[in-house]
Amino acid sequence: MIKVAVLGYGTVGSGVVEVINTNNASIAKRVGEEVQIKYVLDLREFPGDPVEKVLVHDFETIVNDPEVDIVVETMGGVNPAYDFSKRALEAGKSVCTSNKELVARHGTELMKIAKEKSINYMFEASCGGGIPIIRPINTSLTADEIDEISGILNGTTNYILSKMSSDGSDFEDVLKEAQAKGYAEKNPEADVEGYDPCRKIAILSSLAYEQFVDYQDIYTEGITKITATDIKYAKEMGTAVKLVATSRKTDKGIYAMVSPVMIPASHPLYSVNDVFNAVFVHGNMLGDAMFYGSGAGKLPTASAVAGDVVDIAKNLHHTVMMGWSEEKLELLPIDEVESRFFVRIKGSVAEKLTAVEAAFGKVETISLPGVDGEFAFVTETLTEAAYKAAAEKVEGIISMIRARI
Repeated sequence: MIKVAVLGYGTVGSGVVEVINTNNASIAKRVGEEVQIKYVLDLREFPGDPVEKVLVHDFETIVNDPEVDIVVETMGGVNPAYDFSKRALEAGKSVCTSNKELVARHGTELMKIAKEKSINYMFEASCGGGIPIIRPINTSLTADEIDEISGILNGTTNYILSKMSSDGSDFEDVLKEAQAKGYAEKNPEADVEGYDPCRKIAILSSLAYEQFVDYQDIYTEGITKITATDIKYAKEMGTAVKLVATSRKTDKGIYAMVSPVMIPASHPLYSVNDVFNAVFVHGNMLGDAMFYGSGAGKLPTASAVAGDVVDIAKNLHHTVMMGWSEEKLELLPIDEVESRFFVRIKGSVAEKLTAVEAAFGKVETISLPGVDGEFAFVTETLTEAAYKAAAEKVEGIISMIRARI
């Protein structure tokens, strides 16, 4: 019998307990022996909940029990999750987690310890919730050279942008609705400012390019400045505004960034709406592939964590090769990244076009019915540095969104 300890009995932790208990017979068939939850660690009490039978309040009980083979970390945050994960690995216990912040910060070190101990540190649920993406990158796509990963990696922001598009609502109004429905936290900063998808694309990029990508090096821009008028322009142009986390190989190097992007209807990410997430992968042999599903939620995320438990249980004393080297990948400076840019500007086409084209070169102009005193234009492909230099030469710019059109 393989015995498991779960750290944290919140949304994901309670989901993991439910998945393992509900699917116990099928999991046992896949593993070859029964997988049993021996402990659940939480500071709280849960009167009347069956978890009372296995509930403990002291991590020492778990780390010092030689019967525990696998530790599931679903506490969130870095402390004490990092200390508990590290100590569990050092004690010879494999660890799996849904904690993207922990993996982005300390994954390199924790995987190294696991390898030294011939055990495993796994984190399938850290990037796509219930979407299987890490295992495909690590196994199915190993014959390919991945040259791009782009994803809608945050359900909260995708819900907000989808709702703004369908209803014509303003950001603040939709955010309040998302909070009321439980799709957004009381403090939504990690989501709406793009910090959550930033950590996820750092992990995925590290796996794809096999070198450590530091999330702190990734240019990150959230959705708080996107307005209902921006969305109207996007619809007029046949595009959708999405918060996209991207890393891509170019002739000049690899770049990574998180920002709102206008996506054309021809792109696979265009139709990903509501709280759903998707990861688009391009390989030099595979071409395009997309992984789509629930990016968050109790049972979808718990299902991915339980999948790691099964994988670890099959490889208790053998490290499944995955991860990246300790060598840091130096990303291409953001100023050298190329894109097209959608720009709103005060004034009329007749008044401003000469000055705009003198600064930006040839542009496509867009006028929005019912919106007076401004127009928009889309540039040709420019570097970020070239866009900034041109924008300084033109007065009246209202806003800018990058565009894949």
